Amino acid sequence: MFLTNHINRYAVSGARCTLLCTFLFFSCVEIDKYDNTARGNFEALWKIMDEHYCFFEYKQVDWDKIHAEYSQGIDTITKVESLFNVLDKMLQELKDGHVNITSSFNVGRYWKWFEDYPANYKQELINAYLGTDYQIAGGMRYKILDDNVGYMRYADFSSSIGETGLDYVLLKFRDCAGMIIDVRDNGGGMLSNSDRLASRFFEEKTLVGYIQHKTGKGHNDFSELTPQYITPSLRVQYLKPVVVLTNRKCYSATNDFVSAMTYAPHVTIVGDKTGGGSGLPFYSEIPIGWPVRFSACPMYNAEKQQIEFGIEPDIPVGLSNEDAQKEKDTIIEAARKLIIQH
Repeated sequence: MFLTNHINRYAVSGARCTLLCTFLFFSCVEIDKYDNTARGNFEALWKIMDEHYCFFEYKQVDWDKIHAEYSQGIDTITKVESLFNVLDKMLQELKDGHVNITSSFNVGRYWKWFEDYPANYKQELINAYLGTDYQIAGGMRYKILDDNVGYMRYADFSSSIGETGLDYVLLKFRDCAGMIIDVRDNGGGMLSNSDRLASRFFEEKTLVGYIQHKTGKGHNDFSELTPQYITPSLRVQYLKPVVVLTNRKCYSATNDFVSAMTYAPHVTIVGDKTGGGSGLPFYSEIPIGWPVRFSACPMYNAEKQQIEFGIEPDIPVGLSNEDAQKEKDTIIEAARKLIIQH
């Protein structure tokens, strides 16, 4: 026995855990039995990913080669921290923000999808635009700016976004020239919230993408593409000009929302390319009791193109340091100008 497992086993919640696909609601992958040794935990993790991870071919990852590389010296490991670090480093080879291994002392993570890019977001600037007299509806903060443009900040797709709250926001902006939806730095959450918000900006049922799920243990064993639609809400809709603001920290459910909104008739995406994260996660566990999360269901846009590595804006705009010094957000200002000139 490698270690006596004193870690409580628990489920790890994460972005995109609420699923829209009809073939599953929550998924946990069962694996073959492995000993609770350094070798057993290593082989269990490698096997879970080998049989269930969905982007090996798309990302051109040689998983067998990675096994050979990280297998060296695994039998000499005696400390849990050392084992964790090796397993986390192996998972980072997948370059996937949805891939995590979790222990009681650390959470493995890959953040290069946003770390090496400009932030294009400053919270103090958002505070300057909103002031203190903004309104709050669930996770949405909203206000009419002085040029009669509605501004809504939605920072987390895990935060509530109820139908009644959406009604109030859109009715508030009904006499505006248009509205801004700022989802910069929104790392994701529930796909149900993405769908609920997007449904207010479509006039007819629209194909916005596709999804697949694994059907076997091979790297290319997938189902047929299943169409994904946005159905217009029967409640308050907003069909005036809308600008969605994006940056590299738009990930997971936010990436899905931006992708869907590119097909809405009156919507323009402004800012930076999103961070991606289009693989719906599954969960499993290795013998020591550490939960593992990984992408298992790839999602595509309506043209059947992968969106794992992000979505380009219609109008690229970066945050200017000169503007920031004047308490101006270059990306918000570009959106305001676009709406006023529409």
